[in-house]
Amino acid sequence: MKLPLTGACQCRAVRYSCAAAPASIYACHCTECQRQSGSAFGTSMLVPREAFLITQGSPRTWVRTSDSGRKVDCAFCPDCGTRLVHLPQHSPGMAIVRPGTLDDTSWIRLAGHIWTASRQPWFEVPAGSVSYEQQPPDFAKLIEAYAALQRT
Repeated sequence: MKLPLTGACQCRAVRYSCAAAPASIYACHCTECQRQSGSAFGTSMLVPREAFLITQGSPRTWVRTSDSGRKVDCAFCPDCGTRLVHLPQHSPGMAIVRPGTLDDTSWIRLAGHIWTASRQPWFEVPAGSVSYEQQPPDFAKLIEAYAALQRT
């Protein structure tokens, strides 16, 4: 991984950079991430919000209310619709980047899996992974697991 991290939407109209290394990268198996990604899960990369910067274009934002009532600003390209980042209103210091939009994804390793209670039945969570059936009480174990991956 080389900083700054850079990425873009599918049509490349909106670009971003991230000046900080991620605190964690994990898979979310909630039904909202399944719907948004069009797949079995979505991937999320936690970074400090101050490190995330739109460098080209102007994304649109849609506000999603989670089952808990918390609101998340979801930024996406107005042309191709690619979701780029989630900005939780309850955590103003955090940005949740969609790591599949990075220019270089070769270094990505998942620290764990959340919302596994709603995972697709054909997907097996790898043995030994940090795993939560629902939302973790905090992300400390996912952050620790990601730090351990970086040391190997």
